[in-house]
Amino acid sequence: MTKFAIYILVVINVSIWNHKTIGINSKYHTFNVVLKDTTITGKVIGIMDGDTFKLLTRDSLQIKVRLANIDCPEKKQPFSAKAKQFVSDAIFGQQVTIHVLKKDRYGRSIANVIYDDSLDLSQELLKQGLAWHYLQYSKDPMLQKLEDQAKKEKLGLWQDNDPIPPWEWRRNKKKRTKG
Repeated sequence: MTKFAIYILVVINVSIWNHKTIGINSKYHTFNVVLKDTTITGKVIGIMDGDTFKLLTRDSLQIKVRLANIDCPEKKQPFSAKAKQFVSDAIFGQQVTIHVLKKDRYGRSIANVIYDDSLDLSQELLKQGLAWHYLQYSKDPMLQKLEDQAKKEKLGLWQDNDPIPPWEWRRNKKKRTKG
């Protein structure tokens, strides 16, 4: 067994025991694995879009986080920039707590995010009309109620007569690209 393989095994065992987070950096390899059903606190160091950001843990690991149960407008969609700005104003440079539910196919940690001690970021985006409740992945009646209230009050993206959900936008974009 090589020294690197032994190093990986030791780091994985220590990391799982201590933090349920695995992070390995060497000259040739970088690994960052967050196990599901894990709660992690860290500082937000980057905002990708309205529902994705980078978190830096106390162990200096970077985790790409995707908000659970909602979907914000895609880039070039109306209200995309506003959703991103809302998230930036709320959490950039701040300590947040994430409750990881699972990993997605892109390796992002799908998580519920708590900031300012008690605010749920997904709920706050829905309240402002800056996200859709992602029914394909969530049946949470509270989230649906928040979306319905924002629609009723014509907040954010609900000001448009017929806003296009991001999952339809992505599907239509793929069709345009292939066609």
